[in-house]
Amino acid sequence: MTTFTDPPSESFRLSMLLNDTRYRSYTFQFIALLILIVMMAYLGMNLVRNLAAAGLNISYEFLDQPAGYDINQSLIDYNSQSTHMTAAVVGIINTLLVAFLACLTATLIGVVAGVLRLSKNWLVSKLMAAYVEAFRNVPVLIWIIIIFTVVTAVLPGARAYLGEDPEYDLFLGMMAFTNRGVYIPALIWGPGSGVVAAVFVASIFGVFAYRRYARNLLFETGRLLPMGWPSLAILIVPSLLVFFVMGQPITMDMPDPLANRFNLRGGLQIGAPLIALWLALSIYTGAFIAENVRAGIQAISKGQTEAAASLGLRPNRIMNLVVLPQALRVIIPPLISQYLNITKNSSLAIAVGYADVTATLGGITLNQTGRAIECVLLLMLFYLVISLSISSIMNVYNKSVSLKER
Repeated sequence: MTTFTDPPSESFRLSMLLNDTRYRSYTFQFIALLILIVMMAYLGMNLVRNLAAAGLNISYEFLDQPAGYDINQSLIDYNSQSTHMTAAVVGIINTLLVAFLACLTATLIGVVAGVLRLSKNWLVSKLMAAYVEAFRNVPVLIWIIIIFTVVTAVLPGARAYLGEDPEYDLFLGMMAFTNRGVYIPALIWGPGSGVVAAVFVASIFGVFAYRRYARNLLFETGRLLPMGWPSLAILIVPSLLVFFVMGQPITMDMPDPLANRFNLRGGLQIGAPLIALWLALSIYTGAFIAENVRAGIQAISKGQTEAAASLGLRPNRIMNLVVLPQALRVIIPPLISQYLNITKNSSLAIAVGYADVTATLGGITLNQTGRAIECVLLLMLFYLVISLSISSIMNVYNKSVSLKER
């Protein structure tokens, strides 16, 4: 009787690193890594040697020195006597602010435009196609300058709201649109306001939890719960109740046109550079997102839509419950790249005078201190960390909506 046994395992030999296909790829990768390390070490040693020859060294002590310049918009306390580190933090916060706002707005614009591009209404679809082609094929810097010019040239000056022109009055008694920016009410946080803010944040999570519960209930039992008014009630009612129970700790500081002869006082000013950069990045990137949304929707078989319609679902329900959840698997990967583009394109803010991190750390601080290498390295590190963070968060979300296979 013949028996079959596994062949004896072959002992490892150095020649197998090149001759055996199981180890050859690792060998070449290790060699490439060594070459890269040697090249980076050579460049680093060359940099240190050249700096030493010029009497310089890499030092970040300049970050503790007074900046000596003002910043037109800051979300934290800052003045010209603050340090360069504080100025850099102000620039980082301004960059994150415009990137966050632009990502939200661009996503909204892109989803709406992408859906409308597939509309059966000829005029609507053609208008969306014209929007996509017009904004997608013109550099974003040009759109930033155009929108900034429109904002500063078309809107009236702040003095028009000071009683000099009866045609201009505060919109709804609380907002003013000027060539310097938009003046809106500012929130004043009193004692107990943190509790109201915490309840509002919890309400946001409650809305997502309710909508997930309603969706799962629909898929499991076919029972359809309302989405609109319960979500709105969960978002507003608890916060309002806590707001009044705590004695109305949050008040508003309104813009006052009579407090000064030359400018509006009070409220919160959103500067024209921020508005121009925000709108330009949103509308420009929204055109790319619209194409991603259109491609994702068209990737779904028409049979899915027809099957949902045969069950009596309305078109908006079909889009929200059948088409878009499946289209997200196609939309999310390129959407990550668009969010990264928004963050990096925000460095063009210097064209309209918006004080982002490139304008503060990579502009004024660099010119004042002469520490070009240090400032550029910090800029590279900041954008690298932000880009990797956005990619990680979106990849987690992409994994949650991806197709689950057995």
